[in-house]
Amino acid sequence: MGTKAKKAMKKNMKKASSNKPSEGADFLPLEGGPARKLAEQKPPENTSTVLYVSRIPHGFYEKEMEGYFGQFGTIKRLRIARNKKTGKSRHFGYIEFESPEVAKIVADTMHNYLLFEHLLQVHVVPPENVHSRLWRGFSYRHKPLDYVQIERKRHDKERTLDEHKKLVERILKHDQKRRKRIEAAGIDYESPEIVSLLLLSFCGGSFLFTNREYSAS
Repeated sequence: MGTKAKKAMKKNMKKASSNKPSEGADFLPLEGGPARKLAEQKPPENTSTVLYVSRIPHGFYEKEMEGYFGQFGTIKRLRIARNKKTGKSRHFGYIEFESPEVAKIVADTMHNYLLFEHLLQVHVVPPENVHSRLWRGFSYRHKPLDYVQIERKRHDKERTLDEHKKLVERILKHDQKRRKRIEAAGIDYESPEIVSLLLLSFCGGSFLFTNREYSAS
């Protein structure tokens, strides 16, 4: 090989080495060597699974809400606020889903949703705002009070002397107002003397009788 050929070979080798791609920050080797660091995944901002639902229409109770909102995902717990005395709905409640993503979707989808002429208000409750006793004593099976039985006991209970006096005074007051209204209307009507019969039975000493006996007398 001559000197000219050697010089030409050296030039070609220099050109080939200069054209070799440099390893930059974006270069990821196939085998071995330091790999590029991936960006750290941030934890999801929304971790709450509890929703506050207000303006709940009449008749849309626990079973209806469970069947309706259960279409979005699995419901862990559901509670409607009710009056402790009457057991009637107070038209707001809480729903807890298993997944925070499902809770967020439900809040975005169902907020201001028109249902039975009521605009539902659905909001995500932050975990720090969820009361520790929110789910205490909750039950899907709400048993309403038996008002007939409660009224029967109140009506049939025995009354004391003071209670009968207050009862007579109240009846007299209402009877006087009724007579005045009849006279003011120009109606010639003689109302039966119910109060006088009550006073006679009261003055006769039979002041300790039940309301059922009083109604029969």
